[in-house]
Amino acid sequence: MVLMALVVMLLGGCASTLQSRKIDKENLQTTVLVDPSVLEKGKEGEALYRYINPKVDWKNYTKIIIDPVVVYQEAALDAETRENYQKLANNAYAYLTNDLEKDHTIVTTPGPDTLRLQLAIVSAEKSSPVRNFLTTIVPIGMAVSAVKYGATGTPMAVGEITGEMRATDSMTGELLAAALDKRVGGKQLRNAFRGSWQDADSGLKYWAELTRYRLCTLQVGADCEKLKP
Repeated sequence: MVLMALVVMLLGGCASTLQSRKIDKENLQTTVLVDPSVLEKGKEGEALYRYINPKVDWKNYTKIIIDPVVVYQEAALDAETRENYQKLANNAYAYLTNDLEKDHTIVTTPGPDTLRLQLAIVSAEKSSPVRNFLTTIVPIGMAVSAVKYGATGTPMAVGEITGEMRATDSMTGELLAAALDKRVGGKQLRNAFRGSWQDADSGLKYWAELTRYRLCTLQVGADCEKLKP
């Protein structure tokens, strides 16, 4: 059954990244932005762990401050990995700005109608293009990848990224929402030829789109632009 699902993923038009089925235990216990005790397991279509402040009137927030994206444990990374993480962080900031400015005014000054958005890259792994290609088209490799996907929620040789995000009131610092999530590369043939860090980058792009969508549903309701499949 898992192998059949993987074949459908390969031949069909599924997303370039998938949500992992779980967060690594050490990442759940060492969050950067959010106290993990406030997080609850998300439902289908939501972050793996999330928090929404039930007392917030989201319609009050028309402006957003987007902080520079944080790289967790940056000092522990080697120079090459640190450089790639920084590229991911820069891209994440651009993706968030591009998506959120469609519905909100992006500002740099706190105000009563302004929320502050912060994103941290907790961990990221690059893909292995050759192994990814072989485990995407070779039957034995596909079977091994399917077993790994069934056991861990991550196909073989793909990239991955774990990130956390929080939204706070820019004036009071009150926690409005938080999320902790992990995305992994999808086993599509076209994905096997992408750059080593492209799966992680695609995960960041998806989170930016998801953030816009979630804010829209909180402020507008059901009449929001659906996420691209």
